[in-house]
Amino acid sequence: MKSLNELPELLKKRRLELDLNQKDMLMKIGMSQQQYQRIESGGDPRLSTLLRILEGMDLEMMLVPRKRVLEVKELLSVPAEKTRLEERQPDNWQDLLRDLED
Repeated sequence: MKSLNELPELLKKRRLELDLNQKDMLMKIGMSQQQYQRIESGGDPRLSTLLRILEGMDLEMMLVPRKRVLEVKELLSVPAEKTRLEERQPDNWQDLLRDLED
C-alpha cells in the first residue's frame, strides 16, 4: 500500500473475503457499523483504530524500508504450494541423512 487512499478498498476486500458485513464489525472488533463504514468510505482512522481493525481481520501491519519493498513483495508473492514444497524438502533431507546413519 503506497497511500492511505488504498486502505478503504483493501479493508473492504478483506472483509468480503472473511464473509463479513459491516454490522459484523461490532462483534469482531467492537466498532459500530457507522464507525467502520466511515473508515471504509475513506475516513482517516487513528493508528490504534486501524490496529484494532487489522487484528479483527487477521491482518498484520508491517513497516518496511522503501529500498527493501520489492524484495518483500517478491517473498509475499511466492505461491503457497512452492512454500510448502520448500518446507518439506528439509525433512526429506533429514530422513535421508538418518537412513545413511543407520
